[in-house]
Amino acid sequence: MQTTIVAMRADIGSIGGHLQPSQQVVAAVREALDAQRGQLIADFDLHFTGDDITAVCTCQGDPGQTAVQDMIWEAFAQGARVAVEQGLYGAGQDIFDKGISGASKGFGPSLAQITFQERSNEAFLVFSIDKSVPGAFNLPFYQAFADPMHCSGLILSPRMRRGFRFEIMDVVYREYDRVITLEAPEDLYNLAALLRDDERFAIRSVHSRTSEEQSVAVSTTRLHYVAGIMLGRDDPVAIVRVQDAFPAAGEVLAPFALCAHVSGFQRGSHHGPLMPVRRNSGVSYFDGPPSVSCAAYCVRDGHLTEAIDPFDHPFWDQVRARATSKTLDIRQQGFFGTAMQPFETLSYGGIMGILKELDERFVIEKPFPS
Repeated sequence: MQTTIVAMRADIGSIGGHLQPSQQVVAAVREALDAQRGQLIADFDLHFTGDDITAVCTCQGDPGQTAVQDMIWEAFAQGARVAVEQGLYGAGQDIFDKGISGASKGFGPSLAQITFQERSNEAFLVFSIDKSVPGAFNLPFYQAFADPMHCSGLILSPRMRRGFRFEIMDVVYREYDRVITLEAPEDLYNLAALLRDDERFAIRSVHSRTSEEQSVAVSTTRLHYVAGIMLGRDDPVAIVRVQDAFPAAGEVLAPFALCAHVSGFQRGSHHGPLMPVRRNSGVSYFDGPPSVSCAAYCVRDGHLTEAIDPFDHPFWDQVRARATSKTLDIRQQGFFGTAMQPFETLSYGGIMGILKELDERFVIEKPFPS
């Protein structure tokens, strides 16, 4: 059976700032999706990470149709209306055309979608990241799909030996989608050259070179510039099919134990370690740290099993403690150096106004003629 998984993620309002959505908002979205179960969608699941809600829906039919995406959007809009009634911060900022609470308006929900013929045992993971960019997936997915030091299946499984095909987008190119396809292991160094920069390049998909099937779909889109401010860059979602010709679930999860420093964090303008958290976790310190959750499923005939939470395990408690230490270390630098993003990628444009004001006060000191 051909099944499509649609994962959509949006910030439609949260309590106490950009911390986490209210129970009533989540319930409103759940009610709207439940009304479509057995009609537009076969099944769904819902959870939040930070201040964004992730909806995971399954459906059959033409994957090119947008009816399911439109329906999820409307479900988020129903939740956003509840957020407005509650006076939540950023109410509807990823949905409505006009900002409501004074927060910088986002640029719509994040969307990842993948269509496939169901295997007899169809296992997949959905990762949701809060307070970071799609490029935050670059290193974990590089290690899971291209590095035998982290993915033993690349040398132990005959079905993985040919490697994987990566589709990478230049997210700062403004006119159109600018995409390159690279193959591992032949393009290993080329992959590293691009994926090292999480603010410029981001993985959009990964395919098996053995089966030609897609394993990974990431909500990677081009950035948009409005009044000198960069929008459409944060809170991505990714779908990863696992096992068989793809890496095992544990091989995809393992790289997240590194807690690599990523772009985003407070005001989308800093760097901080990516902390693996339990589903339905809010954020706190410095509106962070950048967080990633995971929901694991199997699907049969479009119907989902209950979700399990791979990061809700004693192993990850030690990882979270390490991420906390790394967070405190880099925050001691305050605004200096790599603790903050460079001028060209800052999400908030106020500092550019400061630079413009100061520009007139600079004096060019020309050398005296000898």
